[in-house]
Amino acid sequence: MASMNSSARSQWVDSRAGAGRHGVPVVFNIGEVLAQLTADFPSVTASKIRFYEEKGLITPQRTPAGYRQFSDADVERLRFVLALQRDHYLPLKVIRDYLDAIDRGETPANLPPGVSIAPRMVSDALASELKGRTRRLTGEQLRAESGASAELLEAMVSYSLVEAHDGFFDDHALRVAKACTALNAHGLEPRHLRPFQSAAEREFGLVERAVSPLSSRRDGASQARAAEAAREIAELCLGLHSALVQGRISKMER
Repeated sequence: MASMNSSARSQWVDSRAGAGRHGVPVVFNIGEVLAQLTADFPSVTASKIRFYEEKGLITPQRTPAGYRQFSDADVERLRFVLALQRDHYLPLKVIRDYLDAIDRGETPANLPPGVSIAPRMVSDALASELKGRTRRLTGEQLRAESGASAELLEAMVSYSLVEAHDGFFDDHALRVAKACTALNAHGLEPRHLRPFQSAAEREFGLVERAVSPLSSRRDGASQARAAEAAREIAELCLGLHSALVQGRISKMER
């Protein structure tokens, strides 16, 4: 299915649309779902989809023989999950809360910046809002969006706080640049912030070591579990770091 040419794929899509027009529910097997998603999400696998089902993010119907049958809504739900993980690196628990809110007809709280949805089913419109790939920003665009001066950006690059790949910066660099710009207003220059990069590298080493039993396996489900565990551990590390710093700050008030 994934290797069909454009003509065959067009005929397949037309046949599916015809089934829908004649009142027959359109359903897909897991291979057909992968064929629809792979172009936008190359890392998606059958085992990863089964992992999402295990976590309750999708609930495809089953045939009497036990085979999964995915509806259009299931496919768009998968797009929602995959896009939020790819573009916003959210833990599955947070994404599950979003989905639960949508299922209740509510607007999910605390959506990532730039994501704005009405309370509705996960549909083509919703998927398109979350489908955008990670942006590629020039240095000029990065400075315009972060408020950083050319001198500040040069210093951030010099101290390895941000890094360009093939001449472009990504969304991670934009978040770092925004934070550095705000801190610069408090007199903290990039040369003062290099310890944060060193600490991040050490923390990543801890996370990587913790999930290595899963990440060393090659199947998609294990890779998905490893990525999810890494997000959870990273979140806990950030919480610990914040609590330790806040504890020190609280002593200033005594």
